Amino acid sequence: MVEKRKAPTNKLLFLYMAWLVSVVATLGSLYFSEIRGFIPCELCWYQRILMYPLALILGIGTFQSDFSVKKYVLPLSVIGWCISLFHYLEQKVPGFAEIKPCVQGVPCTTEYINWFGFITIPFLAFIAFTIIIVMMLSIKKD
Repeated sequence: MVEKRKAPTNKLLFLYMAWLVSVVATLGSLYFSEIRGFIPCELCWYQRILMYPLALILGIGTFQSDFSVKKYVLPLSVIGWCISLFHYLEQKVPGFAEIKPCVQGVPCTTEYINWFGFITIPFLAFIAFTIIIVMMLSIKKD
């Protein structure tokens, strides 16, 4: 008798997609700083501190099909999402930069890239954190 194999659940796909996004975001930030020579500002560093471990945690979770990583990934992603949103608003909305100006190094209002008039590095981080959050929230318990 041939045993039917279970179709892969969407949960694994959500986990894999979140991991892929975190890897692309990590490699993208390294490309901008190490190859293009863009010096990260203070808020960029905070976003990196929250994104880099996600690539590792989600990678381990994906290859072990361990959906419990959600409880570690969500807090990091939500905090990173908030920081990247604030950073983007600092760049694009007059008045936000005065709330907490960066005091050392590169100003957080610096826009190294400005594709189509609205896509900046903090915007890319915001989108990455958003996708990761959505993927994690899409993983339902059985």
